[in-house]
Amino acid sequence: MEEVLIMKIRKAIIPVAGMGTRFLPATKAQPKEMLPVVDKPVIQYIVEEAVAAGIEEIIFVTAIGKQALENHFDRNFELEYRLEQKGKLKELEAIREVGKLAKFAFVRQQKPMGDGHALLSAAPFVGADEAVAVLFGDDIITGKVPAIGQLIATYEKYGDPVIAIQEIPRDQVSRYGVIGGVELDKSTWQIDRFVEKPKVEEAPSNLAAVGRYIITPEILRRLQTQTPGKDGEIRLADAFEAQLADNRPLYGCKFAGRRYDCGNKLQFIIAQIELGLTHPEVSADLKEYLKSL
Repeated sequence: MEEVLIMKIRKAIIPVAGMGTRFLPATKAQPKEMLPVVDKPVIQYIVEEAVAAGIEEIIFVTAIGKQALENHFDRNFELEYRLEQKGKLKELEAIREVGKLAKFAFVRQQKPMGDGHALLSAAPFVGADEAVAVLFGDDIITGKVPAIGQLIATYEKYGDPVIAIQEIPRDQVSRYGVIGGVELDKSTWQIDRFVEKPKVEEAPSNLAAVGRYIITPEILRRLQTQTPGKDGEIRLADAFEAQLADNRPLYGCKFAGRRYDCGNKLQFIIAQIELGLTHPEVSADLKEYLKSL
């Protein structure tokens, strides 16, 4: 049998075109992805995860009002000059490093037509035979091994699309895409069902798709020919369902790591506390404060 050569994944798409209405009025004049967790915006944690997994190029899919995000990953010469003049070399190095994390490209999603449409907006930056990582802008995932790196390892083993999956409480399944399938090992599932936001009694499991994917050219081609749903949106979930309907492979990676859904107010506050407890500058004082409550 001829061995299939699997190309290394070097690019990631990060869709950040959402309005962030759950965090109004904080997101009235700034992107939700720029809300800080301790001393870094949410989006920087996500980019750092991708880079730690070997990603070299990142394509942001943006919308109007997202200029602050673009500026964050660009140079700010005036700020650098002022920090240098004041001798704040630690801070100077920190902001310089942000722009060096990867090569960045920004593309505007012209209309809010769904997450699948957002990926298609980035497709011109991706080779025709190239798989790409996808990281959505709400989830911070911490751990010894980058979550997207675990998905990449699964892709490199099987050569087919991969969905990050996580066990969730049964009463929350209607908020997620939920998978059914066969457990191949402790971290890998071969998916045979994908149900978007099922009723509790109709969910095939409590394993939900959460914010990280490896998308193959096959999935991108499906999105290109996909008919928009009743709401006029092109959805990634529909492409996964079509993949399974055609008896094509789809895998789930039950990643190891701590996930914070920073599109949820409570989870955002929990992220502030737990990541603050690991921050060398504030951890000791924060522990003392929490003990005093």
